[in-house]
Amino acid sequence: MKQKKLSRGLKRDLKKRVNKASANSVERIFHADCNKEATKFDGARRVRKANFSAPDPLEAKVLKVLGKEACSASRLLKVLNISLKEHALCKKILRKLEAQGSIIALKGSQYIVPKTADLYTGIIQMHATGTAHVLAQQPHEPDLYISHENTATALDGDLVVARLLTNRSSHFRGLKPKKIRLEGKVIRILQRSKKPIIGTFKHSNNFSFLIADDPRFGHNLYLGGDTLGAKDGDKVVAILEQWENRHNPPEGKLLEVLGSSENPEVAMLSIIRKHELPIAFRSDVLSEAARFDSCLDPKDLLGREDLRGRPMITIDPEDARDFDDAIEVQSTATGWDISVHIADVAHYVLPGSALDEEARLRGNSVYLVDRVIPMLPEHLSNGLCSLRPHEDRLAFSVFASIDHEGKAHHVRFARSVIRSIARLTYKQALMMLVNPPKDLLAERVHAAWSCAHVLRKRRFAHGALDLEMPEVKVWLDERGIPIKLERIENDISHQLIEELMLLTNELVARHLTRTKQPTLYRVHEKPDASKLDEYRELVASYGVQTGDLAHRRELQKFLNGLKGKAFESALKIGLLKSLKRARYTPEPLGHFGLQKRDYAHFTSPIRRYADLMTHRALAKQLGLTRAGPSSRELTHIGEHLSLTERTAGDAEKESVRLKKLDFFQAQQDPQRQKIFNAHIIEVRNYGLFIELPDVLISGLIPMSTLDDDFYLFDALHNKLIGRKHKKIYRAGHLLKVVVYKVDRWKQQVDFRVVD
Repeated sequence: MKQKKLSRGLKRDLKKRVNKASANSVERIFHADCNKEATKFDGARRVRKANFSAPDPLEAKVLKVLGKEACSASRLLKVLNISLKEHALCKKILRKLEAQGSIIALKGSQYIVPKTADLYTGIIQMHATGTAHVLAQQPHEPDLYISHENTATALDGDLVVARLLTNRSSHFRGLKPKKIRLEGKVIRILQRSKKPIIGTFKHSNNFSFLIADDPRFGHNLYLGGDTLGAKDGDKVVAILEQWENRHNPPEGKLLEVLGSSENPEVAMLSIIRKHELPIAFRSDVLSEAARFDSCLDPKDLLGREDLRGRPMITIDPEDARDFDDAIEVQSTATGWDISVHIADVAHYVLPGSALDEEARLRGNSVYLVDRVIPMLPEHLSNGLCSLRPHEDRLAFSVFASIDHEGKAHHVRFARSVIRSIARLTYKQALMMLVNPPKDLLAERVHAAWSCAHVLRKRRFAHGALDLEMPEVKVWLDERGIPIKLERIENDISHQLIEELMLLTNELVARHLTRTKQPTLYRVHEKPDASKLDEYRELVASYGVQTGDLAHRRELQKFLNGLKGKAFESALKIGLLKSLKRARYTPEPLGHFGLQKRDYAHFTSPIRRYADLMTHRALAKQLGLTRAGPSSRELTHIGEHLSLTERTAGDAEKESVRLKKLDFFQAQQDPQRQKIFNAHIIEVRNYGLFIELPDVLISGLIPMSTLDDDFYLFDALHNKLIGRKHKKIYRAGHLLKVVVYKVDRWKQQVDFRVVD
């Protein structure tokens, strides 16, 4: 109770100060309060995500009975022959299973497993179009499509019950026999998502409301109670209080005023609040990290291989501060001797410690455009654990000999102490690789690429898919305003590190599988044939013919044929959406995209908790420590880490998209306008869909902006033809464009053609 009162008092105090503070002081206040106590957002996050215990065995028995027939609570107790002492426990389990959607309460106090009664339970995922999907709870089950009129009052992230509409199933005409998409209707909301709603505050004469930033929240949220001094146009945080039916608007309560929406800092804080990302570390976590000296203690070196005299290097992005990995590759008569050295985070972050609890809760570091929200305190992430040049560091090393065919031999593992001789950026490494080697350092970089090139060639020969896409880095000025968009290619300097890390992850996973040591694997299961068939229809709409994409060779052939095409990135993104998500699980189910039977994450323990778990598993198997991850906890930790990874990815993409919109909005000023190269990727009767390959953004050229002629849409040949000058626009054509209009709410950019 004391903790609850303290949290409420903190919230009231924070609200008062936010009202009086400028937008620039919001984060300062928030940092100070986070150091005293976890914030309400982080606190709620802990409650929902911190339970990693194994399920009660009685749950499985209850589910087994209810999976066959509907039962009342009293009948269930008799069927299970449960003693009087366990009656209360069984009823508690029933309430728990009902709350999480595993069972449904029917009329007459009967319980049943949803599928038995053509009911579906799951998290609903809303789309900007108003439609939705109830996500399947099991990996091999299909998602349930929900049309706009059948979503009831469900909002994105709610746990819902939906009834299967057998007479409304959607039929698709594919290249194979007709297939059915399951369609349903939301009939009950079991649990509202606790996510805060972020948006812009608006005030009219009689009431106040919020316009959500997320286009999937397609309603104005009417705000009752105290408006906390919010001004028209401010970014605010609110929570849904009630929404009883679709005829009335949803009602909510204002929690916090972030500040003016024009302030770049406030815009980033909005993303942090939306995804409930923690900003500051708890005081006990910081205290625990601070206990480690900046220099190594001699006792830390006991039992480790001393590799400080060997010429190992790190290669990372230009702005990186946490260096997870160092490499050393040397040419031999039969191939190459390689060693990959990974920061030994497990030496500092011990199981059950405050550091471990916080790292597991966060799951991973989050890399937003203007900041990093680290998994570990800076003293460790950028200090003791980071493999900085010319400093002694503890590592977990993997050694192997690679022959000229790319096969690994003589693999071994050891804890070590290393000293990197150089910290290279990708640009510096690339300059070395495109020129003849001039010194020993350049020779080692060339040797590393020679080995990586053979590994890469072997990987694709065995069926790996080339799904790599370039990225765009947004450069900001000191005020947080975007000044430049830079396309980052997956060039040979990136491929060098990528191949050595992929090999290291595979070697560790293979060893743990063979020795039957429990660990978390990174798995990517085979896609559903129905999803690939739907994707083929999308591909056909671009005029591209494919074979059966369920066959790996056909899929590889298709991807190779996309290279250099105007619609390459659009179709690659479409394919990624058709494939299953990679996830963490204790079972070695293989990795479809990489075509690897055993694969785990090992090479980034500073920024991923899954890698830290793999380090502990390897140390346990090698006899270097007594403690290792148990099979009982791995399933739940894997589910949690898969979730935190998706959350981080969504936040990172949103921050990039936000800053891109800021950049293009500034381009509307004629004095700052820049001309961009564009590809036409699709032609419609209302305009041209284009992609800007240099900055990786798509947009529309509205038909109304093509004012040099009157254009007719030729649907048969998918092109526009000018009536007077006979000018033609069709997919694949190159154009020069400038920004015409930016719609921030829809997060869309319109362009117009320039000569």
